[in-house]
Amino acid sequence: MKLPTRVNHPPAVAVPEDNRPLVAPIYQSVKFTFGDVAEAQRQSRGERDGFAYSRVSNPTLRQLELTLAQLQGRDACLLMASGIAAVSVPLLSLCRQGDHVLLFAEMYQPSRYLVRRLLARYGITHTMLSIEDDAGIEHALASTPTRLVLFESPSNPVLKIADVARIAAAARAHGALTLLDNTFASFHNHGQFDIDIFAHSLTKYASGHGDVMGGAVIASQALIDSMRTDHIMIGATLDPHAAFLIQRGLKTYPLRYQRQCENALRVAEFLESQSSVARVAYPGLQSHPQHSLAKAQMHDFGTIVTIELHDQTRARKFSDALRLFAISASVGSTESLVQPGELMRARDLNEQERGWAALDDATVRLSIGIEDAADLIADLDQALRA
Repeated sequence: MKLPTRVNHPPAVAVPEDNRPLVAPIYQSVKFTFGDVAEAQRQSRGERDGFAYSRVSNPTLRQLELTLAQLQGRDACLLMASGIAAVSVPLLSLCRQGDHVLLFAEMYQPSRYLVRRLLARYGITHTMLSIEDDAGIEHALASTPTRLVLFESPSNPVLKIADVARIAAAARAHGALTLLDNTFASFHNHGQFDIDIFAHSLTKYASGHGDVMGGAVIASQALIDSMRTDHIMIGATLDPHAAFLIQRGLKTYPLRYQRQCENALRVAEFLESQSSVARVAYPGLQSHPQHSLAKAQMHDFGTIVTIELHDQTRARKFSDALRLFAISASVGSTESLVQPGELMRARDLNEQERGWAALDDATVRLSIGIEDAADLIADLDQALRA
């Protein structure tokens, strides 16, 4: 073979079955091949195992899908290119013109956009309530045939706790599917409840290092199969290298999350003792109005501490004065982050809805990392004094 041919047809290297690599390789290939056309046809018809095109399936992605499904206690998983794709794909795939969706003001703004703006263009209606409105939830489900209930717990960013069992039971009784954005609670929480679909941003705790984006939809095999073709056609597929990095990040996920929760509780207790802080929201504090509910339905209380200072000016000065907390969006990284409320303004909400969301310019969200807790508290102390 001449040079141009040789470099495009390198020698194959086979690894013996009893000589496997300890870390699975990255299958950074868009295309997979077969020995003949007949076998390729068998694979396309589902008559044999194998891979053909990475937008459809890929071995590196498959390993991560299996891992995440097991962590959440469900049958199957679809990987996405981002966390918001993990919300949008189920909404677009499972909802039809004329359907109704129930959602809540205390949730991620892009999720609200998907329902209130994108789905509305295609004739899908919605009702938006407060996650604390138990009677309203029951009334909405009883009075309006509902296809899907979309919620999150703890809520972003003010950490309200949804009564997961109650919402799931009400939805089931009225024939609605439940879609829980479980990102803040993460994979080891809420799996015991009768939730149909879990959505996760893998950008947060699964990766944990702030260097890769991804999302996951976790559900029963039947529900995942019903969304699979739409997912493939929408094209929201995760890249194999990103999947490899997330799989690697998961090895330290339990250690990171435990340390972050321990740090978060110590930070919350310190902040609650400070007169310059008007309010501290952390489900692990006895003062949290839903502390008992969080304790009953979660294994831990999360890594986010949200505080209310006395005005926007103080919130901005406090955020600017922090040295170890980087001003940044997102959560779940090994380093601590701060996001002032003025960068999270709920511009899509009316006055009543903003009251439900309980988010204003004096709010500050802290994502607690794995640093030494004493160092974090010292930094918070100097920033409050500043």
